[in-house]
Amino acid sequence: MSVYRTISQKGIAARWLLQRRFINNGVKDPVIDELNKELESIFGEAPPTSSLSSTPTTLTEPESNLKSIPKLHLTHVDNTGQAKMVDISHKNDTKRVAIATCRVLLGPEVFSLVASNQIAKGDVLNVAKLAGIMGAKNTSSLIPLCHNIVLSKVRVDLKLNEKNYSVEIEGEVGCTGQTGVEMEALTAVSVAGLTVYDMCKAASKDICVTDICLQHKSGGKSGSWSRGQ
Repeated sequence: MSVYRTISQKGIAARWLLQRRFINNGVKDPVIDELNKELESIFGEAPPTSSLSSTPTTLTEPESNLKSIPKLHLTHVDNTGQAKMVDISHKNDTKRVAIATCRVLLGPEVFSLVASNQIAKGDVLNVAKLAGIMGAKNTSSLIPLCHNIVLSKVRVDLKLNEKNYSVEIEGEVGCTGQTGVEMEALTAVSVAGLTVYDMCKAASKDICVTDICLQHKSGGKSGSWSRGQ
């Protein structure tokens, strides 16, 4: 019996074969039973005999449902893996809106300077607001595969949050066109956040621009989407 204690992975296969021979022969063999017990003490209980069958296993309902999940694909990559600009000529014009947010963590000292408008470069919030609007309008110049869109609305709001010594930024962009404005909204809050950093970096290098994300979009084939819903 000690030789079977040295079996590792092969022991499992051996045990299955022994049990299958016992099942196929239909003869109770005390030697095989004893070997099986010894192997079970080492490897645990054997799998059900049905698992040894050559009959394909039917997918359970959750597994079969996986087949219905659509495969994700990147629209900005062609069949050869090369980057491409998406052709939107076949799309209809629809009203599109996107809202994005961003947070700039200043720390208590810099926050106090911004709140009292004592930053040497000037009014941080107003300069960052204008920068965010300009960023939205120039998105196609910054992001290579973005379309050049005629925007009908750009709103960038910045407010101070004393609880965590931050500037909270929200950007909303709208247009009537063939493609969405998510990137324009994200660019608006990103540029506004970077401008806050630039305006305040002389006072502290520990400022952090964070939590840049899309909050809502509407219009187009995919319809409306909101974070958390």
